Amino acid sequence: MTADLVWLVWSVALAFVLVVVAVFGAMLQVGLPALAGNRENLPATTGWAGRAYRAHRNMMENLPLFIALVVAAHLAGRADGAALTGCALFVWARAAHPVVYIVGIPWLRTLCWAVSVVGMGMILVHLLG
Repeated sequence: MTADLVWLVWSVALAFVLVVVAVFGAMLQVGLPALAGNRENLPATTGWAGRAYRAHRNMMENLPLFIALVVAAHLAGRADGAALTGCALFVWARAAHPVVYIVGIPWLRTLCWAVSVVGMGMILVHLLG
């Protein structure tokens, strides 16, 4: 497997871990019967569980963009140099983002998100260059 696809697989693995953490937090707050039910009138999660849910949702908003960029770079034969650095930046920043978010450090969370966006930007610029 090429390096770009390895980064892609790690990003998906991270998204999987994030959904498990978010579900675990929700289960602790509202209980398994409520989660297994039809979820009508389900109370919102708060504290670290709410932040875990939002961190997962944020990853799911950014992941399709990353996937599209990595696949485009791979298919175009441009998954090298700056594109691979962008992949690494995205994945490492996205790995730090939920940890910082769940702990509750606002500005550092934003910095992690911004670094991940810079990573995607590097892939895009490399593709267009």
